[in-house]
Amino acid sequence: MAVASGCALSLGTPYVPPHQLPGALRDADASLAGIVVTELRVPRLVLALVAGACLGAAGLVLQEALRNPLAIPEMLGVSSGAAFGVAAPLVLAVSIPAAVEPLLAIGGAVIGGGLTLLAAGLGRSPSAVLLTGAAVAAALQAALLVLMVMADQLDLQLIYRYLLGSLSARTWDDVTGLWPWLLVAVPALVLCAPVLSVLRLGDEDAEALGVRAQRARLAALAIAVVLIAPVTAVCGPVAWVGFLAPHLARRLNPAADAVRWLPWSAAWGAVVVAVADVPARLALAPVETPVGAWTALVGVPAGVALLRSGNRRPAALRRAAGSGAVRSESGGATTVGEAR
Repeated sequence: MAVASGCALSLGTPYVPPHQLPGALRDADASLAGIVVTELRVPRLVLALVAGACLGAAGLVLQEALRNPLAIPEMLGVSSGAAFGVAAPLVLAVSIPAAVEPLLAIGGAVIGGGLTLLAAGLGRSPSAVLLTGAAVAAALQAALLVLMVMADQLDLQLIYRYLLGSLSARTWDDVTGLWPWLLVAVPALVLCAPVLSVLRLGDEDAEALGVRAQRARLAALAIAVVLIAPVTAVCGPVAWVGFLAPHLARRLNPAADAVRWLPWSAAWGAVVVAVADVPARLALAPVETPVGAWTALVGVPAGVALLRSGNRRPAALRRAAGSGAVRSESGGATTVGEAR
């Protein structure tokens, strides 16, 4: 995170050496470097860190609530619904204040997530929620394609860049617009984390421990919506961050629970977006590419590799335990516990 932050603040036109960054921050209005760093690069970096942390935490909440490592905002209709809520007024030429855009994104995300839950029987089956969410997300993406056909050339370029997720031309106003939603989401997220650890045991065990699994799953989805929708309203749907960050958090400490994974998932999400924004801004300079394209380009193969390596280790342990059991039955001294 420190390296990505240093590169984000230093690299570009004009180039500001790292040792001159403190002076540029102090003399914000006295030089071109100070204006560029404080008014363009710092808010963009802060927005990347905040957006990545929200997406990483939301991804962990969805995966733990549905007990599925593939449960991500992009496959539950949440991100697509939020993007549709923001893109529709732009195509229909409806003038709305910037402060209302998060509300439209939250409304679209609630509609997308609500359709998923209603079609899946209000979350009674986690696997049904995931499969139904993929269908709802596909339907909402088709609706977005219809909007793109209706849009004129200028709006089409804006919508296309927005749907890929972009941090271009973001200012302090975009950053400050996220804080009211974070003040609501963060306390709810802290209270939700212990319940997620109980939901991992299964619905029957959770009910035995006094947790109403269906209501807890609905509450988890609501918290994920509050985390995802304001970020999508500002940056667009930055893809696959909610998939990659939780897997990186689990890889660091496989034996932990959701309470310990949550801060690490948020931190890894911030790192992923901050790192991806550097090539998004500089790889094809002076043309900027959407940050969502880079997170998807890196996140998909990295996430698949993490899934494969995570599945390989339990299989090896099972094979070792099985061979130990065979040797124990044949009269050897090795037991299953020793093989493990």
